[in-house]
Amino acid sequence: MMNFSRMSIKGGTNTRKNNKAFMLEEKMKKRVILVAALIASVMLTGCAKGSGARAKGSSAKTVNIAIQPSAAFLPLYVAREKGWIEEALASSQVKVNWNDFESGPPMNESLAAGTSDIGVIGDVPTVSSIAAGQKNVIVGVPANGPDAYAVLSAAGSGLRSAKDLKGKKVATVIGSTGHNLIKKILETNGLTFDDIELINIGAGDAAAVLATGQVDAVVIWEPNVTRLVDSGTARIIAKGSDTTLRGTNTFIAREAFVKSSPQVISVILEQFARAVRELPVLDEETLSKVAENLALEPEQIKKLLPKYNFAVTVDDTDADALQDTIKFLVSIDVLSEEYDVRQHIDTSFFENSDAASYLN
Repeated sequence: MMNFSRMSIKGGTNTRKNNKAFMLEEKMKKRVILVAALIASVMLTGCAKGSGARAKGSSAKTVNIAIQPSAAFLPLYVAREKGWIEEALASSQVKVNWNDFESGPPMNESLAAGTSDIGVIGDVPTVSSIAAGQKNVIVGVPANGPDAYAVLSAAGSGLRSAKDLKGKKVATVIGSTGHNLIKKILETNGLTFDDIELINIGAGDAAAVLATGQVDAVVIWEPNVTRLVDSGTARIIAKGSDTTLRGTNTFIAREAFVKSSPQVISVILEQFARAVRELPVLDEETLSKVAENLALEPEQIKKLLPKYNFAVTVDDTDADALQDTIKFLVSIDVLSEEYDVRQHIDTSFFENSDAASYLN
């Protein structure tokens, strides 16, 4: 039998780890110096259009990109398979290294250690890393998609709606977006955590605990949802769009790298947007390779795409969603206090790129 922990939650909160500047000549000289500094600043921030022009101002010789197998990051897998980022940075002699991770927490560790410079990651590890003091900057949103998150019951069970969850065992990854979703689902249906038995599992355990009857429902995200439904193991009884969940994921980058090589960040966002445009007409070879990375079939990838808005940049709704995630984590004692996530968002890298031209 699978090992998992039971969490007793009262009133929507629970106990867990406690985290916690007189002469004319001199003036002219100063003006010359000031103008020179301003020119250098403009060059450094990469206002010129075109990937090569932007990347030439970079001090970086290498960019380490962190990636993980989530359907929210499909365009980055496409850009990787096509070699577009490498191609766009070639003239600036910036080498691209790819770091593969299974989830957000080890990616955060890599960013903290400086072995990754930018990555794609979920909302919870994004706001948690900043709360923990990591010098990270949110530079974009690869995707948001509420229906990429769902509550599943066993295919043959009697649970057919969220209202049927009262008195049932519900499993999710405690502190995850799934946990946030089940809180919102319960509230939407006039229920609270007192009405269910909430059980902590690893994301990879969802199929087993559901199929063996150890729990009545699981709250999970893509591509797990598609795998479980298509295998006949589960059916969807509630989803993110039934609530206010946004399902926002982020591009998060080390502050030191952002300051030294802003043009590289712009190139990555631009090539991601290029891949977004390519998705509807993606060639079969690339589609197959991308599907393999997510342990899905090509047809399943096609079915997943409508669940996501591949936004690339951060809008006010995404910022609000990330703030909501912070509020949720405080409510369950994972974070000690709220902070203003907008102080850690910078959309200039998108604005100083040609990414928008691919999205129109």
